[in-house]
Amino acid sequence: ETEPLTSKKDVSDCGKGEDCKENGLLVRNPKSALRLVEDGNKVHPSQGDKGEAAQISNGYSGVQSSVPCNGEQQLMELEDRETWSKKIDFLLSVIGYAVDLGNVWRFPYICYQNGGGAFLIPYTIMALFGGIPLFYMELALGQYHRNGCISIWRKICPIFKGIGFAICIIDLYVASYYNTIMAWAFYYLISSFTAELPWTSCTNPWNTGNCTNYFSKDNVSWSLHSISPAEEFYTRQVLQVHRSNGLDDLGGISWQLTLCLLLIFTIVYFSIWKGVKTSGKVVWVTATFPYIILFILLVRGATLPGAWRGVLYYLKPDWQKLLATEVWVDAAAQIFFSLGPGFGVLLAYASYNKFHNNCYQDALVTSTVNCLTSFVSGFVIFTVLGYMAEMRNEDVSEVAKDTGPSLLFITYAEAIANMPASTFFAIIFFLMLLTLGLDSTFAGLEGVITGVLDEFPHVWGKRRELFVLGLTIVCFLGSLATLTFGGAYVVKLFEEYATGPAVLTVVFLEAVAVSWFYGITQFCNDVKEMLGSAPGWYWRVCWVAISPLFLLFVTCSFLSNPPELRLFDYDYPYWTTVVGYCIGTSSVIFIPIYMVYRLVITPGTLKERILKSITPETATEIPFGDIRMNAV
Repeated sequence: ETEPLTSKKDVSDCGKGEDCKENGLLVRNPKSALRLVEDGNKVHPSQGDKGEAAQISNGYSGVQSSVPCNGEQQLMELEDRETWSKKIDFLLSVIGYAVDLGNVWRFPYICYQNGGGAFLIPYTIMALFGGIPLFYMELALGQYHRNGCISIWRKICPIFKGIGFAICIIDLYVASYYNTIMAWAFYYLISSFTAELPWTSCTNPWNTGNCTNYFSKDNVSWSLHSISPAEEFYTRQVLQVHRSNGLDDLGGISWQLTLCLLLIFTIVYFSIWKGVKTSGKVVWVTATFPYIILFILLVRGATLPGAWRGVLYYLKPDWQKLLATEVWVDAAAQIFFSLGPGFGVLLAYASYNKFHNNCYQDALVTSTVNCLTSFVSGFVIFTVLGYMAEMRNEDVSEVAKDTGPSLLFITYAEAIANMPASTFFAIIFFLMLLTLGLDSTFAGLEGVITGVLDEFPHVWGKRRELFVLGLTIVCFLGSLATLTFGGAYVVKLFEEYATGPAVLTVVFLEAVAVSWFYGITQFCNDVKEMLGSAPGWYWRVCWVAISPLFLLFVTCSFLSNPPELRLFDYDYPYWTTVVGYCIGTSSVIFIPIYMVYRLVITPGTLKERILKSITPETATEIPFGDIRMNAV
């Protein structure tokens, strides 16, 4: 039964009581677990034909090809899928994807805004019952079925295949604005190679009369109209938002940021063009370097005067906040977007694992590392904010008003500029931001690449380099709107509306399709086949009920109370909310469109069409000794 496919033994004779191999698949006689089609002149039934695929005791079925036997079985060697060179390459890639810029700026801000140390309670609960189960589910699905986000649905529930197309569109939207934030960091990095950092003084050409440097040795008075040199460098030199009137008048394109983005996409292309064999090596730098820098900045921040004030403000619990619904919504959203299911990345990365890799252990390790990184990043940020509050003689709450990227590019940059050895710390800090963003970009694009190449192997299977080049060009051209003088407004709009509710909807439907249509029992049998033991009741309950409710809770909270957008002094007009929802809907709309398309092209009555559309149509290849057998 486990004889290698390359054996010279004559397998054309499938006599009674014997086993044979057909098209590289194991076929056994009726007395064994798999059914042999006895009549050599019959056409083997496809898997979709009712009742023809014989079931095995462990949930798999023998799948026969639609080629006549004629007494002769054709031996075919199955081409192996590319795999990671080492297990550590996979772990670093997943960690690099999950740990991104949001861990550095979003978690610390949300934590102190929602009760400090008390916020860790809802955060942990949401991680245990929502984020980590979904993270584990995607790793297991990808590793078992060994397909990207589009073609995997043929093996799970074909009518939900539109989820894969929606994921690809969402990933393209993310690539169109996320890399622009890295372009800002790259601009800061280049500007840091000077003896005096350009955002430390008010004597630059871009400064205005309101520029006030309260770190100078002269006594200065801070008024309501005062602006720090760091803020003016960010808004007037890097972004140049003063040359735009808002989303209805974005202005021209910044050639400096365009060059920065072009360099970033060049690095991205040559890191992922050959597949996981090359990107798995690049992440040894991009995934580990941020931790070295975080440690250096943590030690430096802890030695600054006033650092304790920032840490106290960060962790001081406000237990009353736990009674507010918004805190639980923020906790759920933070853990979900931090771990990152729903972007097709975990499916893609896990599909390159060896079949019996312990993805359960991987899920626990990588999600724990991600959550701890977010927590430690809070100390890195708030020790410096405490130092700034000490220098300004203000409360930490006044210093920590900036949110999002402004927390890094204004507040933290200003604090670094006024430290000893400021040039060194500025260079390593912005280099850290670049590496944090790069491996997340590698991952997002790999989700699209794997999905498309697996869906259209005959078109792009041998042309990966060309497809990746075309994809990076499309992403670069799609980013042009974010490179304008009003590009920061576009980035904010895309960040809030284009991805948030869309990816929540995608993962909700994914969880429903796997748990309720594919079947939680079948899914757990798949995991057992890989790991040797089935998931326990905790995971089953989370996948069937708690995680879908978790996603539904966050999605409904967002839709019922959409964020009111404001950036710098610009209040977003009402029509931008409509545009934002249209952008978000443009990806999710592929799900119902494909459902209708699927039902239309499927023959039979409506009931037969629905049954065929929710029944797996393609087998999954399972390693079985030295051969591979197909299973559903």
